[in-house]
Amino acid sequence: QNEKEKLTWSDRMPGYAANFGLILFMIMLTFSAVFGVIVYRITTAAALSFSTDETTRANVRVTVTATAVIINLVVVLILDEIYGAVAKWLTEIEIPKTEKTFEERLILKAFLLKFVNSYASIFYVAFFKGRFVGRPGRYVYVFEGYRMEECAPGGCLMELCIQLSIIMLGKQLIQNNLFEIGIPKLKKLFRKLKDERTVLKEMDTNQSKDPQQWDLDYILEPFTGLTPEYMEMIIQFGFVTLFVASFPLAPVFALLNNIIEVRLDAKKFVTELRRPDTVREKDIGIWYNILSVIGKLSVIINAFVIAVTSDFIPRLMYQYAYSQNGTMHGFINHTLSYFNVSQLKAGTQPENSLFAQEVSFCRFKDYREPPWSPHQYEFSKQYWAVLSARLAFVILFQNLVMFLSVLVDWMIPDIPKDISEQIKKEKTVLVDFFLKEEHEKLKLIESFMAHDKRKRRSGTKSKRTRAASFSQCHRSPKGSFTSFSSQHTVV
Repeated sequence: QNEKEKLTWSDRMPGYAANFGLILFMIMLTFSAVFGVIVYRITTAAALSFSTDETTRANVRVTVTATAVIINLVVVLILDEIYGAVAKWLTEIEIPKTEKTFEERLILKAFLLKFVNSYASIFYVAFFKGRFVGRPGRYVYVFEGYRMEECAPGGCLMELCIQLSIIMLGKQLIQNNLFEIGIPKLKKLFRKLKDERTVLKEMDTNQSKDPQQWDLDYILEPFTGLTPEYMEMIIQFGFVTLFVASFPLAPVFALLNNIIEVRLDAKKFVTELRRPDTVREKDIGIWYNILSVIGKLSVIINAFVIAVTSDFIPRLMYQYAYSQNGTMHGFINHTLSYFNVSQLKAGTQPENSLFAQEVSFCRFKDYREPPWSPHQYEFSKQYWAVLSARLAFVILFQNLVMFLSVLVDWMIPDIPKDISEQIKKEKTVLVDFFLKEEHEKLKLIESFMAHDKRKRRSGTKSKRTRAASFSQCHRSPKGSFTSFSSQHTVV
């Protein structure tokens, strides 16, 4: 009965399998929510396009984008709370060996789920929206009746900015500020009501006393750790760094939010939560690795945002490779391809035309061969040239930023110069002190050794003297003492 049972790999396998399956299910649930918002965009845009109101038809894109982002924000807030509880339960069924291992696994699971939940819709707008719509005559349809949504004529960068700003500001305002103050207050109120009912049942109504300080402290909400606080900052750091090229004001809003949240957290820790247990830690643990990964990932993502989402590379390519006079004149015409309207599929032709004359060709934004080319509607040489320039920019940008980060890390020491000098002075003082102590010990040992040596010499001399005295004096046969010298003289 006293033997400790150790869990084997077969004992932990069901927990690992449940973790893998449920995490995969949660990620697919997030993707399904994003796809649901995409379907909402497509169907709402199609419905509003048939409206009889001229103002409604003119503002279809703005209306659809704003409402879809708000819906997406609500879904993100709801799934965040669910994912936090699911991550804790999944970590518990793994049965980690130590509390540190438990915290690390919990943080990894919660971060993975909340990372996908917070940034999935933003990644879709940045890199996937408008990329798989097809071309005239061969469009991609959803549910066999709705075309895949496209970016605005100016590109998806502005829509990415709107998506990022609304989700970031909404999460900071609602989840980081209102929830942090409101939820502890509600829990405290429910706990107080529950305790009052229990006390009223147990104690006599005639007895009344003022509540003591420990009673008031017990009413406060228990401290659950700093993981939620760290998670908020990590997700905010992702919003600030991952897509900062599309929303340069993100660091300003993050700074304003942090100034407000410092005071809110101070009030929450002092008045709403119990005093936490003191735990000594040498660093921030696994959070440093997560921050490092996000920092490196942000360089790559921003490079792709600049190269793929924006028109920065196509404009540079046109100005320096295709423009006849080195200006941007004719850039729009260069980015448009031709399509023969007679090749439209039956039932997909426009019913009315805004043009008085018969239209034979239309233009669409893409780099494709014209209808009169032997390889009609295939990607043109300009497409491959721009694609090569985009990939080259990503590689160059990533390596340049990484080199600069390493250079700055090398130039700026981890320990400030004045502190390092103070540490050197302290080490010098300690070394001098130890040398002085060792010197004093050495002198003391030498004095002891000299004293012992003198003592041994004096002891040997006194022994010799006593031996000589004893040998010089002896008793005569008659009972009298005779000196050795007289005896020797007699001999």
